[in-house]
Amino acid sequence: MKASSADAVVADGVQKRYGEKRALAGFDLTVPYGTVYGLLGPNGAGKTTAVRILSTLIRLDGGQARVGGHDVMKDPVKVRRRIGLAGQYAAVDEVLTGRQNLEMFARLFHLGSRRARERAAELLEQFGLTDAADKGAKEYSGGMRRRLDLASSMILAPDVLFMDEPTTGLDPRSRGEVWEAVRDLVAGGTTVLLTTQYLDEADKLADRIAVIDGGRTIADDTPAALKNTVGGDRIEVVVGSAEEIPDAVKAVSRVSGAEPAIDLEELRVHGAVTDRVAALTEVARTLQDEGVAVDDIALRRPTLDDVFLSLTGHTTAETDSAAASTGAGAGAGTGEKEEAKAV
Repeated sequence: MKASSADAVVADGVQKRYGEKRALAGFDLTVPYGTVYGLLGPNGAGKTTAVRILSTLIRLDGGQARVGGHDVMKDPVKVRRRIGLAGQYAAVDEVLTGRQNLEMFARLFHLGSRRARERAAELLEQFGLTDAADKGAKEYSGGMRRRLDLASSMILAPDVLFMDEPTTGLDPRSRGEVWEAVRDLVAGGTTVLLTTQYLDEADKLADRIAVIDGGRTIADDTPAALKNTVGGDRIEVVVGSAEEIPDAVKAVSRVSGAEPAIDLEELRVHGAVTDRVAALTEVARTLQDEGVAVDDIALRRPTLDDVFLSLTGHTTAETDSAAASTGAGAGAGTGEKEEAKAV
């Protein structure tokens, strides 16, 4: 994979081991400047390990990686001057006010007291926190706390911002606030590499998406192109009882031209169609003529969850439930939770 001056992040065959376990097994990635790049994958796929390597928190064992034009192994200090990092949980001091938090981080970045105050005021305005600037961070909502965390990662206006599952645990409104903040950052020239388990988040924010599984990149394209790989429109019919599924299968197969899929638990029958409007009309008319009780009938386009299922063999919901049942989190099974030596 060739790097160019237009690429903010480049990973070429990156490898990482934790003992006998391989977290990354030849990971590749190219992120152009000025974009939001989504990194998706099941728990344990290596997403967090990739972010930690690219942000110089841990060493790679093989391959090469460059961020902002600098090698993460040879020039880690130069890389750190070009990046910001927002982890899975907001790293703010709840005893301090929003303003005090930002001034503290600014001083840690070696800004003088006057410039620290100026930069804090600029970021409070940029992230819509001016009205709450002098309130304790413990009084902030989840979305406000996350925006404050993002603001702290932007003290030095980094070229590249790494965001590792930034909306984990947030309610829908708070997630929307973070999404808006990310869009504003990119509009201002920041490149964002985003890992997330929320496929709608990647769909709404990312210009391109890389899917990682088993420590390797298994797909890399725009959201629309990835969806097209799993087929076109689908028609779905949900019937009132299991006895009516055969009639629904006949109706859907007639317009689909193939045997439709059946979900007995949800009493749902669905199949791919080409002429979406004609298919919906014909299926609805057929079911009505047959007197089938239909709870729902709809057309839908492929989603990123369909892509995820097609590429990895399971949905994100399944990976989440598996992690919960084993007590595992992101990176479990790959050694990502083991203590690693910083660069």
